[in-house]
Amino acid sequence: MQELDRFEDELIERYKEHPVLANVTLLPDEDFATILLQRRFLSLAFTPCYDLAIDLLRDEVGVRTARIILREEYPDAGGHTPSHREDMKDDLLQLGISRRAFVEARPTAETKRAINDTFDLIADAGAQNNADLRLLTVLRFWGEVLVSVEYGRLWERMGPSLTSEGENRSRFYYPHYIHDAKAHSLATVSLLSTTHSDRLATRLRELLAREDSTDCFKEMEERALQQKVAFYDQFLPALARAGITGT
Repeated sequence: MQELDRFEDELIERYKEHPVLANVTLLPDEDFATILLQRRFLSLAFTPCYDLAIDLLRDEVGVRTARIILREEYPDAGGHTPSHREDMKDDLLQLGISRRAFVEARPTAETKRAINDTFDLIADAGAQNNADLRLLTVLRFWGEVLVSVEYGRLWERMGPSLTSEGENRSRFYYPHYIHDAKAHSLATVSLLSTTHSDRLATRLRELLAREDSTDCFKEMEERALQQKVAFYDQFLPALARAGITGT
């Protein structure tokens, strides 16, 4: 497990140092808003991606864990509490993005590709040997660990605007930065762990322990990272326009 943790932590650091994420605090407001609006389309695809993975999972413990996480996206069956997608909109409005910008925003070709590639990644995982391990690896790394990493970077830029007199007013980005994170290593995660990443890791570690599957674990994490990187690569020209070097 320690070898896999080292491998995973190296991928996390690579993602954290993507030029767009590493320099997000330096971007003009307009470019930052564009990134957030495009990233919103990936968030809208989160729940159908989870649904697809649940359809393909055969491991009942993994299915239950994924179900619980998915249902947390819609906290109130009576419709009185906003969904996480609505919380995201609230944060974006607080950041000054207008309703008109929401209405007029359309996913770019690169954003559409990132969404489609994620569905393909999940479908491919479900068709392979060690499908349960592959699917849980994708859900955890693509849907939780790397999301926490990017939201942590985005929070560096949005934090001052969403914090006032010591009060954190973020309803989406900061909570997801915290509860999606890899808080424990694969080697030390337990049933007492509370973040989404660690809850999935508890079952994932059990599957890794009984299957000779370290190669497919690494393969799925590499592919998940490549998709995330490709999404942010579309914003590299914004760095150049802003004269941001060291990229």
